Amino acid sequence: MKKDIQDNSRRDALKTMLRGAGLMGLGGMSWGGMADGLKASELSLRPPGALAEKDFIKACIRCGSCVEACPYDSLVLATPDDNTAIGTPYFEARKIPCYMCPDIPCVVECPSGALDKKLLSIVKEGSQTMDINKARMGVAVVDQNSCIAFWGIQCDACYRACPLLGKAITLDFRRNDRTGKHAYIEPVINREVCTGCGLCEHACVTEKPSIIVLPVAVASGKAGSHYIKSWEKKGDIKLNGATEKADVKESAAVDYLNDTESLFDD
Repeated sequence: MKKDIQDNSRRDALKTMLRGAGLMGLGGMSWGGMADGLKASELSLRPPGALAEKDFIKACIRCGSCVEACPYDSLVLATPDDNTAIGTPYFEARKIPCYMCPDIPCVVECPSGALDKKLLSIVKEGSQTMDINKARMGVAVVDQNSCIAFWGIQCDACYRACPLLGKAITLDFRRNDRTGKHAYIEPVINREVCTGCGLCEHACVTEKPSIIVLPVAVASGKAGSHYIKSWEKKGDIKLNGATEKADVKESAAVDYLNDTESLFDD
Protein backbone atom coordinates (compact mmCIF):
# COMPACT_ATOMS: atom_id res chain seq x y z
CA MET A 1 0.00 0.00 0.00
CA LYS A 2 2.80 2.36 0.94
CA LYS A 3 4.63 1.55 -2.29
CA ASP A 4 1.49 2.36 -4.33
CA ILE A 5 1.25 5.76 -2.62
CA GLN A 6 4.92 6.45 -3.36
CA ASP A 7 4.51 5.41 -7.02
CA ASN A 8 1.46 7.68 -7.39
CA SER A 9 3.36 10.55 -5.77
CA ARG A 10 6.27 10.12 -8.16
CA ARG A 11 3.88 9.93 -11.10
CA ASP A 12 2.09 13.12 -10.06
CA ALA A 13 5.40 14.88 -9.52
CA LEU A 14 6.62 13.87 -12.97
CA LYS A 15 3.39 15.09 -14.58
CA THR A 16 3.76 18.43 -12.84
CA MET A 17 7.38 18.70 -13.96
CA LEU A 18 6.55 17.84 -17.57
CA ARG A 19 3.70 20.31 -17.70
CA GLY A 20 5.92 22.96 -16.18
CA ALA A 21 8.64 22.30 -18.72
CA GLY A 22 6.10 22.61 -21.51
CA LEU A 23 4.76 25.92 -20.22
CA MET A 24 8.25 27.34 -19.68
CA GLY A 25 9.01 26.55 -23.31
CA LEU A 26 6.34 28.99 -24.38
CA GLY A 27 8.54 31.96 -23.65
CA GLY A 28 5.54 34.19 -23.12
CA MET A 29 3.85 33.21 -26.37
CA SER A 30 0.51 31.45 -26.72
CA TRP A 31 0.56 27.83 -27.82
CA GLY A 32 -1.42 28.69 -30.92
CA GLY A 33 1.08 31.31 -32.04
CA MET A 34 4.02 29.04 -31.36
CA ALA A 35 2.43 26.12 -33.13
CA ASP A 36 1.99 28.14 -36.30
CA GLY A 37 5.75 28.65 -36.49
CA LEU A 38 6.67 25.02 -35.93
CA LYS A 39 7.52 22.77 -38.82
CA ALA A 40 6.09 19.29 -38.31
CA SER A 41 7.17 16.28 -40.28
CA GLU A 42 4.36 14.60 -42.16
CA LEU A 43 6.05 11.28 -41.42
CA SER A 44 5.63 11.45 -37.65
CA LEU A 45 3.63 8.60 -36.11
CA ARG A 46 1.38 10.03 -33.42
CA PRO A 47 -0.29 8.25 -30.48
CA PRO A 48 -3.69 6.60 -30.94
CA GLY A 49 -6.60 9.01 -31.18
CA ALA A 50 -4.45 11.87 -32.45
CA LEU A 51 -6.22 14.60 -34.39
CA ALA A 52 -5.19 15.38 -37.97
CA GLU A 53 -1.58 16.58 -37.93
CA LYS A 54 -2.22 20.32 -38.24
CA ASP A 55 -4.97 20.22 -35.63
CA PHE A 56 -2.88 17.97 -33.38
CA ILE A 57 0.04 20.41 -33.32
CA LYS A 58 -2.23 23.27 -32.37
CA ALA A 59 -4.07 21.31 -29.70
CA CYS A 60 -1.07 19.58 -28.09
CA ILE A 61 0.24 21.56 -25.10
CA ARG A 62 3.51 19.57 -24.90
CA CYS A 63 2.79 18.49 -21.33
CA GLY A 64 4.18 14.97 -21.74
CA SER A 65 1.29 13.31 -19.92
CA CYS A 66 0.82 10.76 -22.71
CA VAL A 67 4.53 9.92 -22.68
CA GLU A 68 4.52 9.39 -18.94
CA ALA A 69 1.37 7.26 -19.16
CA CYS A 70 2.76 4.86 -21.80
CA PRO A 71 3.80 1.66 -19.98
CA TYR A 72 6.10 0.55 -22.81
CA ASP A 73 8.04 3.80 -23.31
CA SER A 74 6.86 3.83 -26.91
CA LEU A 75 6.16 7.55 -26.91
CA VAL A 76 8.85 10.21 -26.78
CA LEU A 77 8.75 13.99 -26.91
CA ALA A 78 10.37 15.53 -29.96
CA THR A 79 13.62 17.44 -29.39
CA PRO A 80 15.19 20.11 -31.62
CA ASP A 81 17.11 17.31 -33.35
CA ASP A 82 13.94 15.52 -34.42
CA ASN A 83 12.18 16.32 -37.67
CA THR A 84 8.87 17.20 -36.07
CA ALA A 85 7.28 19.85 -33.86
CA ILE A 86 9.36 20.26 -30.69
CA GLY A 87 7.78 18.82 -27.56
CA THR A 88 5.08 16.81 -29.36
CA PRO A 89 4.76 13.06 -28.77
CA TYR A 90 5.56 10.50 -31.44
CA PHE A 91 6.91 6.97 -31.72
CA GLU A 92 9.32 5.08 -33.97
CA ALA A 93 7.85 1.71 -34.85
CA ARG A 94 11.18 0.03 -35.58
CA LYS A 95 12.47 0.92 -32.11
CA ILE A 96 9.40 0.62 -29.88
CA PRO A 97 5.98 0.24 -31.53
CA CYS A 98 2.59 0.91 -29.98
CA TYR A 99 1.63 -2.18 -27.98
CA MET A 100 -2.10 -1.48 -28.25
CA CYS A 101 -3.02 -1.12 -24.57
CA PRO A 102 -6.74 -1.97 -24.20
CA ASP A 103 -7.26 0.87 -21.69
CA ILE A 104 -5.34 3.34 -23.91
CA PRO A 105 -3.74 5.29 -21.00
CA CYS A 106 -2.04 7.85 -23.25
CA VAL A 107 -5.43 9.04 -24.51
CA VAL A 108 -7.01 8.97 -21.06
CA GLU A 109 -4.26 11.22 -19.65
CA CYS A 110 -4.32 13.80 -22.47
CA PRO A 111 -5.72 17.03 -20.98
CA SER A 112 -6.03 19.05 -24.19
CA GLY A 113 -8.03 16.85 -26.54
CA ALA A 114 -5.11 16.48 -28.95
CA LEU A 115 -5.69 12.77 -28.39
CA ASP A 116 -9.41 12.55 -28.96
CA LYS A 117 -11.38 9.82 -27.16
CA LYS A 118 -14.23 10.22 -29.65
CA LEU A 119 -12.03 8.92 -32.47
CA LEU A 120 -11.70 5.63 -30.59
CA SER A 121 -15.23 5.42 -29.19
CA ILE A 122 -17.62 2.53 -29.68
CA VAL A 123 -20.87 1.47 -28.04
CA LYS A 124 -20.46 -1.83 -26.23
CA GLU A 125 -23.26 -3.45 -24.27
CA GLY A 126 -25.19 -0.19 -24.31
CA SER A 127 -22.41 2.01 -22.96
CA GLN A 128 -19.77 4.21 -24.54
CA THR A 129 -16.21 2.90 -24.34
CA MET A 130 -12.92 3.10 -26.23
CA ASP A 131 -11.55 0.47 -28.59
CA ILE A 132 -7.83 0.53 -29.44
CA ASN A 133 -8.59 -1.36 -32.66
CA LYS A 134 -10.23 1.80 -34.00
CA ALA A 135 -6.88 3.61 -33.89
CA ARG A 136 -5.51 4.83 -37.20
CA MET A 137 -1.98 5.90 -36.30
CA GLY A 138 -0.83 4.95 -39.76
CA VAL A 139 -0.93 2.17 -42.31
CA ALA A 140 1.65 -0.53 -43.09
CA VAL A 141 3.24 -0.59 -46.54
CA VAL A 142 5.26 -3.51 -47.94
CA ASP A 143 8.34 -3.06 -50.14
CA GLN A 144 8.01 -6.10 -52.39
CA ASN A 145 11.55 -5.71 -53.72
CA SER A 146 13.17 -6.29 -50.34
CA CYS A 147 10.54 -8.42 -48.57
CA ILE A 148 12.01 -11.93 -48.60
CA ALA A 149 8.51 -13.47 -48.75
CA PHE A 150 8.30 -12.14 -52.31
CA TRP A 151 11.63 -13.88 -53.05
CA GLY A 152 10.08 -17.23 -52.18
CA ILE A 153 11.68 -17.45 -48.74
CA GLN A 154 9.12 -18.53 -46.18
CA CYS A 155 8.61 -15.69 -43.69
CA ASP A 156 5.49 -14.63 -41.84
CA ALA A 157 7.08 -12.51 -39.09
CA CYS A 158 4.90 -9.46 -39.77
CA TYR A 159 1.78 -11.58 -40.01
CA ARG A 160 2.46 -13.27 -36.67
CA ALA A 161 3.32 -9.99 -34.95
CA CYS A 162 0.07 -8.29 -35.98
CA PRO A 163 -2.34 -7.98 -33.04
CA LEU A 164 -5.26 -8.29 -35.47
CA LEU A 165 -4.08 -11.67 -36.73
CA GLY A 166 -5.54 -12.57 -40.09
CA LYS A 167 -7.41 -9.27 -40.38
CA ALA A 168 -4.99 -6.37 -40.81
CA ILE A 169 -2.41 -8.60 -42.52
CA THR A 170 -3.38 -11.67 -44.51
CA LEU A 171 -1.20 -14.09 -46.43
CA ASP A 172 -1.56 -14.62 -50.17
CA PHE A 173 -0.43 -18.06 -51.30
CA ARG A 174 0.90 -18.14 -54.86
CA ARG A 175 2.46 -21.02 -56.79
CA ASN A 176 6.15 -20.79 -57.70
CA ASP A 177 5.94 -21.59 -61.40
CA ARG A 178 9.72 -21.85 -61.76
CA THR A 179 10.09 -24.83 -59.43
CA GLY A 180 6.54 -26.13 -59.49
CA LYS A 181 7.04 -27.42 -55.96
CA HIS A 182 7.10 -24.32 -53.80
CA ALA A 183 4.80 -21.43 -52.99
CA TYR A 184 5.17 -17.75 -52.36
CA ILE A 185 3.53 -16.71 -49.08
CA GLU A 186 3.14 -12.95 -49.42
CA PRO A 187 1.77 -10.48 -46.86
CA VAL A 188 -1.17 -8.34 -47.92
CA ILE A 189 -2.23 -5.26 -45.91
CA ASN A 190 -5.88 -4.49 -45.31
CA ARG A 191 -5.63 -0.73 -44.93
CA GLU A 192 -9.20 -0.50 -43.67
CA VAL A 193 -8.27 -2.56 -40.61
CA CYS A 194 -4.59 -1.70 -40.03
CA THR A 195 -4.16 0.46 -36.91
CA GLY A 196 -0.60 1.57 -37.69
CA CYS A 197 0.73 0.19 -34.42
CA GLY A 198 4.06 -0.73 -36.03
CA LEU A 199 4.39 -4.17 -34.46
CA CYS A 200 4.89 -5.62 -37.94
CA GLU A 201 7.71 -3.17 -38.73
CA HIS A 202 9.32 -3.93 -35.37
CA ALA A 203 9.21 -7.67 -36.09
CA CYS A 204 10.45 -7.56 -39.69
CA VAL A 205 13.55 -9.75 -40.08
CA THR A 206 15.26 -7.85 -42.89
CA GLU A 207 18.20 -5.56 -42.10
CA LYS A 208 16.13 -2.51 -43.00
CA PRO A 209 12.42 -3.20 -42.49
CA SER A 210 10.63 -4.25 -45.65
CA ILE A 211 7.31 -3.34 -44.10
CA ILE A 212 7.02 0.17 -42.70
CA VAL A 213 4.23 2.20 -41.16
CA LEU A 214 3.42 5.57 -42.67
CA PRO A 215 0.83 8.11 -41.52
CA VAL A 216 -2.47 7.51 -43.30
CA ALA A 217 -2.35 10.90 -45.04
CA VAL A 218 1.07 10.08 -46.52
CA ALA A 219 0.28 6.50 -47.56
CA SER A 220 -3.08 7.36 -49.14
CA GLY A 221 -3.60 8.28 -52.76
CA LYS A 222 -6.48 10.30 -54.16
CA ALA A 223 -8.31 9.21 -57.28
CA GLY A 224 -10.25 12.45 -57.82
CA SER A 225 -13.97 13.14 -57.64
CA HIS A 226 -14.45 12.77 -61.40
CA TYR A 227 -13.91 9.01 -61.24
CA ILE A 228 -16.97 6.86 -60.60
CA LYS A 229 -17.24 3.49 -58.89
CA SER A 230 -19.90 1.95 -61.09
CA TRP A 231 -20.62 -0.83 -58.61
CA GLU A 232 -21.73 1.62 -55.91
CA LYS A 233 -25.21 3.15 -55.79
CA LYS A 234 -23.86 6.67 -55.37
CA GLY A 235 -22.08 6.18 -58.70
CA ASP A 236 -25.49 6.18 -60.38
CA ILE A 237 -26.28 9.55 -58.79
CA LYS A 238 -23.20 11.07 -60.40
CA LEU A 239 -24.42 9.83 -63.77
CA ASN A 240 -27.74 11.66 -63.42
CA GLY A 241 -28.03 14.36 -66.04
CA ALA A 242 -25.51 12.74 -68.35
CA THR A 243 -26.69 13.37 -71.93
CA GLU A 244 -24.78 10.58 -73.58
CA LYS A 245 -23.67 7.07 -72.75
CA ALA A 246 -20.59 5.59 -74.29
CA ASP A 247 -21.27 2.36 -76.14
CA VAL A 248 -18.11 0.37 -75.45
CA LYS A 249 -17.77 -2.93 -77.26
CA GLU A 250 -15.30 -5.52 -76.08
CA SER A 251 -14.13 -6.29 -79.61
CA ALA A 252 -13.34 -2.62 -80.26
CA ALA A 253 -11.31 -2.40 -77.07
CA VAL A 254 -9.32 -5.54 -77.96
CA ASP A 255 -8.67 -4.24 -81.49
CA TYR A 256 -7.40 -0.96 -80.05
CA LEU A 257 -4.98 -2.73 -77.71
CA ASN A 258 -3.71 -4.94 -80.53
CA ASP A 259 -3.17 -2.06 -82.94
CA THR A 260 0.62 -1.89 -83.37
CA GLU A 261 0.71 0.05 -86.64
CA SER A 262 -0.05 3.38 -84.90
CA LEU A 263 3.07 2.91 -82.78
CA PHE A 264 5.20 3.45 -85.85
CA ASP A 265 3.28 6.36 -87.35
CA ASP A 266 5.33 9.53 -87.90
